[in-house]
Amino acid sequence: MDQTDMLILGELTKNSRITMKELGAKVHLTGQATASRVAKLEDSGVIEGYSIKVDHTKLGCNVHAFITIFTNGHNHQPLHTYIQTQEHYLLNTYKISGDGCYLLECRFPSNEHVDQFLNGLSDYANYRISMVIKRS
Repeated sequence: MDQTDMLILGELTKNSRITMKELGAKVHLTGQATASRVAKLEDSGVIEGYSIKVDHTKLGCNVHAFITIFTNGHNHQPLHTYIQTQEHYLLNTYKISGDGCYLLECRFPSNEHVDQFLNGLSDYANYRISMVIKRS
């Protein structure tokens, strides 16, 4: 990894749909040389894939919440099974240390859906919820 690779990663992070010619112009390489570097970054696993950014509010999911889960036992399988059935609400799931065992980032269409999710969750674990007011 050199400075040019870092510049390529920075540009792809901003716009992963950029053409190799446009990317090359930004990092002072030809399109072909840029494509070769990008391919090497992909092959080495530095670039794991490409993604899109979704505006969840335009999909009707206006409630954004982080839920910290506190488990009581060592058998987490029932909790995992429940969470898998609710994956349509999940943006990210993390196993964490410190305050809590798991952290869920979720989007819900309404507070009623949040309530239903939490009622089901309470059968398997305790939780603390933090609602996003505004992204800064």
